[in-house]
Amino acid sequence: MSELLDAVRAGRVEDVPGLLKPLTARERAAGLRELKALRAEVRDQPWTRWRERRRLRDALLVAGAGCQRGAASAVAWLGAADLRGGDGLPDALLAEVLSYQEPAWLAEVAHRLAGRPSTAREDYPLVAALVRLAGCPMPVTDALTRGWVDAIAMSESTTPLASGLRADPQAREMVFGLFEVAEVPFVVEWRPDPGEAGDWPGVLATLAGEGVLERDTLVAACLARLLRGGRPRDLPFFLKLLRRLELTGEEERAHVADWIGMVSDGASTVAALAQEVLARLARSGALPAAALADVSGSALFRPEKKLVKAQLVLLGKVLRSDPAAAGVLLPVVGEAFGHEDTDVQDRALKLVARHLPAVDADVRSALAAAAAGLSPVHRARAAGVFGGQAVPVADAGPYEEILPPVPRPVLVAPAAASLAGLVEEMAAFGRAGGEPGAYDPAGMIAFERLLDGLVRHAHTDRAGLADALRDPLADRWWRKYEGPGDLDFRAGPLPGVDRVAAAVLEQLSVRALWDANARPARSACCADTELDGVVEARLREIAYLVRTRSLPFLLATPTWSTGAVDPDVLVERLRTYQRLCAAPAPVDFAQALVRVRREGTDPATVRAAAALGTTEGDRLAAWLAGKTPAPGLKRADEPADGERSEGAYGWSRSAPGRLLVGTRQRLVVRRDFPPAFHWLGRASAPSRACHHWSTGVTHWPGVLPEDRETLAAWLLPGIAAGVEGDRRAETWWLPVVAEAGGPAGPAVRLGIAYGLAARHPRDRLSAVDALLVLAARGQLDGPQLGLDMAMLAISGTVKLNRVADSARTAAATGAYRTVWSVLGAALSGLLTDTSRPGLGDLLSVAAECVESGAVTGEDPVIPALAAVAQRGGSSRLTTQAARLLTALRQ
Repeated sequence: MSELLDAVRAGRVEDVPGLLKPLTARERAAGLRELKALRAEVRDQPWTRWRERRRLRDALLVAGAGCQRGAASAVAWLGAADLRGGDGLPDALLAEVLSYQEPAWLAEVAHRLAGRPSTAREDYPLVAALVRLAGCPMPVTDALTRGWVDAIAMSESTTPLASGLRADPQAREMVFGLFEVAEVPFVVEWRPDPGEAGDWPGVLATLAGEGVLERDTLVAACLARLLRGGRPRDLPFFLKLLRRLELTGEEERAHVADWIGMVSDGASTVAALAQEVLARLARSGALPAAALADVSGSALFRPEKKLVKAQLVLLGKVLRSDPAAAGVLLPVVGEAFGHEDTDVQDRALKLVARHLPAVDADVRSALAAAAAGLSPVHRARAAGVFGGQAVPVADAGPYEEILPPVPRPVLVAPAAASLAGLVEEMAAFGRAGGEPGAYDPAGMIAFERLLDGLVRHAHTDRAGLADALRDPLADRWWRKYEGPGDLDFRAGPLPGVDRVAAAVLEQLSVRALWDANARPARSACCADTELDGVVEARLREIAYLVRTRSLPFLLATPTWSTGAVDPDVLVERLRTYQRLCAAPAPVDFAQALVRVRREGTDPATVRAAAALGTTEGDRLAAWLAGKTPAPGLKRADEPADGERSEGAYGWSRSAPGRLLVGTRQRLVVRRDFPPAFHWLGRASAPSRACHHWSTGVTHWPGVLPEDRETLAAWLLPGIAAGVEGDRRAETWWLPVVAEAGGPAGPAVRLGIAYGLAARHPRDRLSAVDALLVLAARGQLDGPQLGLDMAMLAISGTVKLNRVADSARTAAATGAYRTVWSVLGAALSGLLTDTSRPGLGDLLSVAAECVESGAVTGEDPVIPALAAVAQRGGSSRLTTQAARLLTALRQ
């Protein structure tokens, strides 16, 4: 046994199987106890001894696995994070030391390993070896399927994909795992050339033709996955496979229910394929009229106009070939009278008019009643279709604008008063991943409360706080370093509240903290790094003061959920500092100033701040009274105050052709604020978007919760890039600034205008939310936003079809009057040049707003509309212009 332990300590993993083979069960059990002790010894070694840890790891893993008696304990040993590295497992050696076990034992270990989502992917080679030894079925799990794909991809360098799958005894089971995984592996779905040898859909179809894979099962699995749906990027793989399989007519008829389900609920590309198949079946007579009516009822109300129009075309062909089906199919066509798109309504009405003589009186009456859903522009023609009978109009009552509830900020709970409560919050914050990857107001408040709690408890009992934090933070990577020198020079800056905790635990030296705190603010070209810099500077300051001159509490801790600080609360905090003879920290006080609410401040609060008789009290009084200009944007009506002015407040053009908002230089910022805030006093906001890696700091709105115009001006380059390029999630801040404090002027409006035209639909939803929140708060200048939107469209920056999509989404919530206030102003500028793509879509949404009853009276846009409508023709632009003109004149 000592020989085995010596081999493990020396890292001679290749000797372990031979040393284990002659050992009895009792000797292995005794050896396992010693190996566990060695494992604990290795686990407690600091990270600086990583070479020794790595040398021992594989030998310890193989030896311990060979000494296990129970399958569960063996899997726990094999899955232990401290025994695994990033370079994979020694699979051959593990299979050798486990091969002496019974087949049932090996099968259980294989199935348990396959069921571990965190490790099964890299364990596929070991699981496959155990399955071969046990002679059991292959367990098919999500992670194991991905591991199998990885193994196949690795072998493609020497063996073609088709040959590898033919020779793989597990291929029959594992292929069908591809239809169950949550995300299709990238290597499977991506092939630039369908003719390549590694094209998975083509190879699978070939193997199905050869009988290597069961064709019927493959077809059924593919259809089931398409019917179930999934990520848009995964569906093309299954669509390609289905097309490569080239289903016969008999196979298509056998799955009619699946095709109908795909048309009803599938993704647009899936529904389009299913629609093609059903069209073939309907034309051949294999699809009964009742089934076609059933699927059409769903297809005609899909959002994709192409699918809707294709379904109407199909219904028209079937009705021409089988007029007797009119009684079954026309009622479904009549349901399209209520479609939001008037072009669809027009097609449906023409189809009904063509085949109406073939139906009985009951169907005619039902269709006449359904015509109530037609747009006013079609009602006169509908009356002619139904023999001069007036089309009924539903009485919706007086119009009522529906807007979301006005968001109300809530008071923030104070930091945890007890040490146990603070430690619990610290541990929970760490488990949640610290600063979240996307802005979360609750995460920002939790971050601020933790900072304040650490400062408060460090002030009263830093030794007790350090003792309380040691065990809960034992799993933090920075706790593995032996001394402050190691952490100072090897680990680099620590993230978030961990830096303050490391200072409390004295794992960062005072010299390193001083150097970091004295470091000058870095120069940056984008808002990301500047806003990060404020959070970073405050963390550096707090971590340094925790070790040297502890503060009683933080002045800038928010009192409201938006991140704002109540002025009366800040005055009381300064009074407490004065009573305790504590000097405010510069960055913390500066952050408190830009967070404090200035609008509507009670004069008594200003007098109370001035009565403190301190420098900070005087600065706060001047700040609240408006004597000190706020950093950032300068209002048009604001006096110059003797400051040099650069950069006009208003529109400024930036390359390549983007419109941003200019700022003015503020010398007071450089004079009175710490360096981390000097960017607020620059003559202009950054003119280009950043392209660096994100730092993960997402507390930017908490830096300027009461100056959303400045925040918006600095974040505009990123959102503008999201309109033209492929950048995502650049509009996340729009709903946040809509709920924040301060004026909502040109920068906020321009941000919403860009957001409504963002490339990705999910990003456009953020702009819609911001638009509605501002409207609910009575802070939306709709006509000016419309003019801004027209300016962006005229400059070629935004696409009107995206704006129309956003406007329709906003109007669908019931905010028709709000949307019209924007579109009516935009159209006055856009109708001067009707060649812009998407203008017809915008006119359609505008017509919906007017038809809802939200708009009354004449409108100045009518002459321009009349000029477009008089052109005639059937283009979407002219038909929608005529529709809007009719609605405005009624």
